[in-house]
Amino acid sequence: MSSSRALGSICLLLLLQVPLTAEMPTTAVKQMTTEEHIAKPGWWPRKGDAPKSDYVGTAACAECHSGLVKSQQQHAMSHAAAPTKVTDVKDPIHFSAGTAQYSITPEGNRLVYKVQYNAQSFSAPLEWTFGSGTHGQTFLYHRNGDWWETHITTFNVIGADVTPGESDAPPTSLTGALGRWVTDEELPQCFGCHTVAAVTEGKFDPASAVPGISCEGCHGPGAAHVALAHAGVGAKPGMVFNPSTLDPASSLDFCGACHRTWWDVAQMDNPGIKVVRFPAYRLEQSRCWGNGDARLTCIACHNPHQPLVRDISAYDQKCLSCHVKSASVKLSADHPGAACPVKSSNCASCHMPKYEVPQTHSRFTDHRIRVVRHPGEIPTRWDD
Repeated sequence: MSSSRALGSICLLLLLQVPLTAEMPTTAVKQMTTEEHIAKPGWWPRKGDAPKSDYVGTAACAECHSGLVKSQQQHAMSHAAAPTKVTDVKDPIHFSAGTAQYSITPEGNRLVYKVQYNAQSFSAPLEWTFGSGTHGQTFLYHRNGDWWETHITTFNVIGADVTPGESDAPPTSLTGALGRWVTDEELPQCFGCHTVAAVTEGKFDPASAVPGISCEGCHGPGAAHVALAHAGVGAKPGMVFNPSTLDPASSLDFCGACHRTWWDVAQMDNPGIKVVRFPAYRLEQSRCWGNGDARLTCIACHNPHQPLVRDISAYDQKCLSCHVKSASVKLSADHPGAACPVKSSNCASCHMPKYEVPQTHSRFTDHRIRVVRHPGEIPTRWDD
């Protein structure tokens, strides 16, 4: 079977699995799940087939791109995960969940996680810290040779609380109090979205991972690119991936490798309000996405080489690249969007509201651009 026919068959099977209530974008037939992208030849985020020697690190990239490297290191992605340091918590953490008592405290040059459940106790040094600290941080540790996620997470707003995704009910055993066992299948996905080169030649090796998402996390291994640059073959030597060359639908899939593609979410079992955490999926549910508009891709509004802009008014010009500013201006091919009858500033505050996702203690922007009929009201359905 040809690759195009095989892809068509896969798409058909996926179409049959999508809930009938889901609003399917017209571009869905051209898109894939992240695992399908990874299985194809060529680079894609989270791909782990290259040898470790193909990765050169940001210092090599900075030889020619020092400005980009310096600004990208200020982005939250650059601090998505790192080996745990004593300074990852400012003050000792203490938390209770039913009869279970928790603490994260420094002991020498490491942070130690302790759990007391009735007369039973457990302790282990924390090894990896996940999260840039913008919203909170979760920790990984070893137990009997397996990786475990701590039952508690530190949040900027309230301090310690139960880790998102884990039960809020009081634990009923020491094992249940410890946290969550992270499966061997899940580990490469976690590290693949939070670090670089944790998986090389198909083998998971977190000890060799480069903390955070840096240049090679999006552009792929850079050894060949750097070699060409040193050889002086041109100002823009090839051999690394340039995501800006992707068509709009593929561009969203590219970012969706870690933030979930439309197909990744469509196959989830009723994510509910959690879909707000998947911006590519929600963006494609926007009416103005249409057949895939380059003005609506992730990188049209967000520069991955610079820290996230949090001033909502800074995005107004992005909205006005499609919408006319006032009713007196005629619609055109390049500005097909009607003028907002309310105002022409702070557009996202009304058309892209924020919602707090349970257990996260944070509000996230819903990237489904729309006219919100009932501001402040949480929708009862998220799949239409």
